Amino acid sequence: MRAIIIMGSPSDEPFSRQIADALDEFDIPWDLRVASAHKVPERLISMLRSYESDDEPKVYITVAGRSNALSGMVDAQVTAPVIACPPYSGKFAGGDVFSSLRAPSGVAPAVVLEPRNAALLTAKMLGLANSQIKEAVEKAQQAHRERLLEADQAFRE
Repeated sequence: MRAIIIMGSPSDEPFSRQIADALDEFDIPWDLRVASAHKVPERLISMLRSYESDDEPKVYITVAGRSNALSGMVDAQVTAPVIACPPYSGKFAGGDVFSSLRAPSGVAPAVVLEPRNAALLTAKMLGLANSQIKEAVEKAQQAHRERLLEADQAFRE
């Protein structure tokens, strides 16, 4: 089991680290890589072929803003699930997220905007084949429910 976080550039590292930290909470191993679909497409395809040659269950998480070709390129090259998690850009008032929302026919990366939720979706996917990860997801969901119930109780007191 593995999550492969692919950043479009090194500037995406702080955002990607949030995903990695959340994956750690589910005990999911992860790799952090940099490869631009625009600038080094051959390197990206080579990297993906290497990962795809391994039968290990995996999920790819792509982190790229502005013109997000990375998510579509990765999804078109792999059979494993791809989650696009583009970082919010105040420079474009979030408008650059739209490049992650539309993909051509036959290309279907999921789009999750919150880093922790990208990790959660990864855990749910990998949990289909791993009972320990599934249990970690169940515990995380229960903890969220309990926090809401406690908050509600505090408002009634």
